[in-house]
Amino acid sequence: MLSAYRMMWMLVMFDLPVISAPERAAATRFRLSLLDMGFARAQFSVYMRFCTSHAQLQTYCRQVESALPQGGQVNIVQLTDKQYERIISFQGRLKQPAKKTPDQFDLFG
Repeated sequence: MLSAYRMMWMLVMFDLPVISAPERAAATRFRLSLLDMGFARAQFSVYMRFCTSHAQLQTYCRQVESALPQGGQVNIVQLTDKQYERIISFQGRLKQPAKKTPDQFDLFG
C-alpha cells in the first residue's frame, strides 16, 4: 500500500529570461519538457508532479536538470503527500477545498 509519507509531490518553480527570441525559445522548450514529463501547471512558472516514491522523484529531478536552460533560476521543492494536503489555497478571496492525492488512474498517466 502507498503511504502518504512516502508519496511525494515535486514542484518546479522557475524565473527564466524571455527578453530575446532565443531566451523565449529556451523558456518554451523547458516548459514543454516539463509537460512531456507529466508535470501540470499549478501557477504561472510553477509546475507540479505526483511521485509514488522518493526514487521516482529523484529520477524526475535528474530529468529536470537535464532540461535546464542556460539562464534564469529554477527551484525544485519536494513535499510528502501529507505536507501537500495541508496547503491552503484561495481563488480570489474564496478558500478552495483541500488538495487530494490523484486517483490511481492519474498516478501513471
